[in-house]
Amino acid sequence: MSPFAEARVDLDVISANVAALRERAPGSHVMGVVKADGYGHGILPAARAALAGGATWLGTAFVEEALVLRRAGIRVPVLAWIIPPGAPLAAAIAADIDIGVSSRWVVDELVTAAEEAGRPARVHLKADTGLNRGGITAGEWPAVVEAAARAEAAGLLRVTGLFSHFACADEPGHPSIAAQLGAFHEALEHADKAGLRPEVRHLANSAATLTLPEAHFDLVRPGIASYGFSPIPGLPGTGLRPAMTLSAGIAVVKRVPEGSGVSYGHRYVTDRPTTLALVPLGYGDGVPRAATNVGPVFVGGRRRTVSGTVCMDQFVVDVGDDAVEPGEPAVLFGPGDDGEPTAQDWADVLGTISYEIVTCVGQRVPRTYLGAQAADPDAGEGTALVEGAGA
Repeated sequence: MSPFAEARVDLDVISANVAALRERAPGSHVMGVVKADGYGHGILPAARAALAGGATWLGTAFVEEALVLRRAGIRVPVLAWIIPPGAPLAAAIAADIDIGVSSRWVVDELVTAAEEAGRPARVHLKADTGLNRGGITAGEWPAVVEAAARAEAAGLLRVTGLFSHFACADEPGHPSIAAQLGAFHEALEHADKAGLRPEVRHLANSAATLTLPEAHFDLVRPGIASYGFSPIPGLPGTGLRPAMTLSAGIAVVKRVPEGSGVSYGHRYVTDRPTTLALVPLGYGDGVPRAATNVGPVFVGGRRRTVSGTVCMDQFVVDVGDDAVEPGEPAVLFGPGDDGEPTAQDWADVLGTISYEIVTCVGQRVPRTYLGAQAADPDAGEGTALVEGAGA
């Protein structure tokens, strides 16, 4: 764990983002999606911040993530939607975790697990409406619905949800959006005719929550938007603000002559006498190696660029003739208030998405939590807490 690095997470910002998303879907519940360690922000702090912002459900990819929430005493409904063979289904049922079903075999295993747990499983059937990833195809949907209905009649499961996922909601006007909405309505109609009466029907991800009120149904599932990023960069009026700032104190400052090759492979060569600053973060911490010579960094009150190859634990920034001292912060990304880059800026230069940038911040970078939800109950509101990533 680097003593210099810090990923600072403002939990009040996450709460405010969730509250803003609730306003976009006033007739629907909001699920705070906290998979992948809360998109790198910390699963438990992010979950509590989302609930403080008005979320009434939480969502994870895997059962193991949902069990972390339950062990922490979080009792709101939690859905886990990727169920590989061998998933701890009996433990999930015992912990009152809702299970996403994308295949007929999962229904059969849930029946067995429910018998083992001594209580019915809570199940959300997922229709593949055109993403062609997880989900039950239209051809298989009737048989799975009927199997679930039989198991429900036998008291072994309860179909608490019906859902699907968009492929292109982040491209407003894409023809697949209307096609998927139509397919979802058909899936709902078939389930209704089979006698299923779910608590929630849900389809909207972050993009659909922001732009498609007709897709809100009973529940919306904003993921990256809860952490302050629009899945549609440049979309105005979202009310979202990035919650994480990644920085590190400069470890080494040195003066070098013109023509000095920098870092592995000398992929950057100085064109004048200059000062180099060493930042103790690298691809072992989630700084992409592809950021070599393109990654934006805020040092000494100015935006600069990674100079040379990003290494496992460090990279170099050419700061010219500016006075920079060891210990001075280098900010990789933040909300952008002081001119620092945002995670979206990193995504733009790397040809990726903000989701990847924040989620990949590594395990050895400590997370520092700010805001009311981070307060130590014995120290008063607003105390910052520091935890290792994944804590």
